[in-house]
Amino acid sequence: MTVRGGGIFGLSIAWQAVQRGATVRLIEAHRVGAGSSGGLVGALAPHTPENWNDKKAFQLDSLLMAEGFWAQVAEASGLDPGYGQSGRVQAIADARGLELAQARGENAKTLWQGRAVWEVAEAAQFEGWGPDTETGFVIHDTLSARLHPQQACAALAEALRQSGAEVILGEADEQGIVIEATGAAGLAALSERVGKSVGAPIKGQAALLAFDARDKPQLFLDALHIIPQGDGTVAIGSTSEREFDDAHSTDAQLEDLITKARRLCPALQDAPVIARWAGLRPRAKSRAPMLGAHPLDKGRFIANGGFKIGFGMAPKVAEVMVDLMLDGRDTIPEGFRVAANL
Repeated sequence: MTVRGGGIFGLSIAWQAVQRGATVRLIEAHRVGAGSSGGLVGALAPHTPENWNDKKAFQLDSLLMAEGFWAQVAEASGLDPGYGQSGRVQAIADARGLELAQARGENAKTLWQGRAVWEVAEAAQFEGWGPDTETGFVIHDTLSARLHPQQACAALAEALRQSGAEVILGEADEQGIVIEATGAAGLAALSERVGKSVGAPIKGQAALLAFDARDKPQLFLDALHIIPQGDGTVAIGSTSEREFDDAHSTDAQLEDLITKARRLCPALQDAPVIARWAGLRPRAKSRAPMLGAHPLDKGRFIANGGFKIGFGMAPKVAEVMVDLMLDGRDTIPEGFRVAANL
């Protein structure tokens, strides 16, 4: 099997295939995590437990698989991917929000299979880290987790090498079944071939601050992710830019994001910025991952469109794609199929 692309989808699929006994060659044109998978944020966060559908069920399965998946990668590689089931806190702004949060908590008891909790908690419980709210309450869920994206990609690549797979930077011959997990560039190439857009790159900017909050939950405040990493840093992100001049430069939009994070989480007020990142994230036309057989090339497959949820979806994406490619067993949800984007 040949996997094209050394981002989170390509690496995870290659790892799953190796675990199933396949001989794997992964080809990455530039470097592991060269695209959006080499970012900073690493939020593995669930959709709200309501209006249940295949996408939410798929994501739940993947998030529940994550702890075991990343523990196995860490053991095989000897590297820390930065995984931690840290949970997440969100502000409740008003009485209507409180009522909605309580209803979703009841839904979660069934939908999340008793494996995690979505609950209303007192904001004072997270004093000094969590948000101040007029209601005095926040949403706390125990399903959300974190990864360090760059460490996770490096750990997967090393796990592959230690397990006998080839990880090739540059170009090499393809062998056997081929899967293209080539991110934003892959979406552009497929769009050109089929003569219409199957997705678009969305620019994101993020920052990393030196502040040790590793024992704290991640925060999702006013559409902003604040993620304490296990190495004593805090990741902040991200922007979503449809129009941009330079895909890989940071600008005033990121500075505004940092200012916003310091306002919403005063504990970060004096934390120095130690890294800035900008890159393109692949969003498929359907806004869901795009998985399945290549629409034009027999014997080739596609895994793309991770956008903001790629790391959270990766364990399950890897499972269903390897089921399809190695066993011919197709369990891909209808909304995730390549045809949904054509």
